Amino acid sequence: MNIVSTRHLNPQTVQHFFIDHWGSSEMVVSTGVYDCKTLDGFAALNEQQDIVGLITYIIKADVCEIVSLDSVEEGKGIGTALLKRLETLVQEHGYNRIQLITTNDNLNALRFYQKRGYQLMRVFPNAVEKARRLKPSIPLTGFDGIPIRDELLLEKQVEQNISQ
Repeated sequence: MNIVSTRHLNPQTVQHFFIDHWGSSEMVVSTGVYDCKTLDGFAALNEQQDIVGLITYIIKADVCEIVSLDSVEEGKGIGTALLKRLETLVQEHGYNRIQLITTNDNLNALRFYQKRGYQLMRVFPNAVEKARRLKPSIPLTGFDGIPIRDELLLEKQVEQNISQ
């Protein structure tokens, strides 16, 4: 697996990845409306140079916000590798926090991030209802038949490398 900046990929390839996995490259969350194909990010490529995982992010002040993280196959270390690459970038640039928003139904994401040091910081009750006004294609029910209603903010403090 090779991790590369999404800037080195064909933008149409990135857009097709989002369409295949999310239905569109548009992401609507409490922090804004994002077109993921235009965001900075990293992609994990297999030996055939196909995208097997992708993470996108934005930087706001001293905070890096993960907008999306997708892995074609769970349990293969793809998401972890992408997350570590982003955490390294955050450290290199002197930022001190990484945040992300997920929905209440996404228990796999909650498990994944918490195992990697992210903490639940805030709940936005009924935030998905507001997001549906902008993106009606957001389903009413998610993983395991759980109604999708709330957004959850997770955060990790990033330690800075002081050895320079």
